[in-house]
Amino acid sequence: MKSICHFISEFLAVWVLLTAAVALFLPQTFSFIPTSVINYLLGVVMFGMGLTLNLSDFRVVFSRPKDVIIGCFAQFTVMPLLAWGLSRVFALDEALALGVVLVGCCPGGTASNVMTYLAKGDLALSVGMTGVSTLLAPLLTPLLTFLLAGERVDVNVASMFLSILWVVILPIVLGFVIKRLFPKFTMSAVEYLPAFSSLAIIAIVGIVISASSEKLLAGGLLIVLVVVLHNLLGLGVGYGIGSLLRMSSPKRKAISIEVGMQNSGLASSLANMHFAAYPMAIIPGALFSVWHNVSGAVVARLFARHSPNDRTNSKS
Repeated sequence: MKSICHFISEFLAVWVLLTAAVALFLPQTFSFIPTSVINYLLGVVMFGMGLTLNLSDFRVVFSRPKDVIIGCFAQFTVMPLLAWGLSRVFALDEALALGVVLVGCCPGGTASNVMTYLAKGDLALSVGMTGVSTLLAPLLTPLLTFLLAGERVDVNVASMFLSILWVVILPIVLGFVIKRLFPKFTMSAVEYLPAFSSLAIIAIVGIVISASSEKLLAGGLLIVLVVVLHNLLGLGVGYGIGSLLRMSSPKRKAISIEVGMQNSGLASSLANMHFAAYPMAIIPGALFSVWHNVSGAVVARLFARHSPNDRTNSKS
């Protein structure tokens, strides 16, 4: 069983790509699943994150607050502004522009920690940034979405705030509490969590792509281009910020990957819950989920190959 779970999580990018292809060309494979299930699947991923969290994961926040502040500031400025700029440059319609902005305004995704580890980056900084940006998301994600998309669509900040608390923060807290109350159970279960989280991500991609397969096949090339550019520019600008501030190579890698890889499942969930009048808004999040797993894996290998002497927890 453990070997199967390892196989699932190890090749997540491959499974996501295959699922997206099946959902695109054979939408009936997933179309029977209602999109409302996305919220519960995202909750599963966040619950798993809570089960793996330790208080020591946040030690970096207090031992190296400057690094975390720089990283989170980049997270919540670079990606939102890139999303807004790309939607304007490519003249996206309201729904797709909203979806891209939602992706940009979301916190970092848990997959970024795995990619940072593979890249020989600063893993402590990566985990700290993911945790802090996730805790900030209930406030910053709705507010930034309102500022960047509020002119074109109606954004209910208070409702989005409550939704993120319910779908993201509550499952994380529950996972953390269960870990504290039942440590032996958690230790045995945690080996299977990456596989379950991977399956949840795969299912989210399948549900969203199948629901919009016709429109994607009819004219989805533009939004694919925007999503790819959004991710690659985020990775590049994140790395550039670390370089400008003369941070060590492991820190630059961590910030690059954290900025470029978003919790795009949350973007799809928010689009589904709050912007039903704009059904295409759910697509950028799903496409981002597909692409950033591929680009993240490639970038991690490149980073690791060209920096053999780096350490994963450099404090320099």
